[in-house]
Amino acid sequence: MRTDDRVARSSEVAIFGRLIRASDGDLSRELARFILTVGFDTADQARMKDLAARNQEDTLSSEEKEELLSYVKAGHLLAVLHSKARKSLRTKKAR
Repeated sequence: MRTDDRVARSSEVAIFGRLIRASDGDLSRELARFILTVGFDTADQARMKDLAARNQEDTLSSEEKEELLSYVKAGHLLAVLHSKARKSLRTKKAR
């Protein structure tokens, strides 16, 4: 297995996706709808935008780079949850 493959399989998002079996559409409608309401608030969105812009300029401190990476990881986890929620709602609708 290549290093890139190992990293992809061991990332927090990949591990979490396997834990919740993101491809399964087995959430209740209520839970799926709730998950789709979860997102970053305005302050977090502004902070991410600021960090991303300053990262492009290569002006972030090492702590800020870690903070940006944390936001990226949280965003990926949220995307996995949203994907599972949407699939669950589609599956329930088809039944």
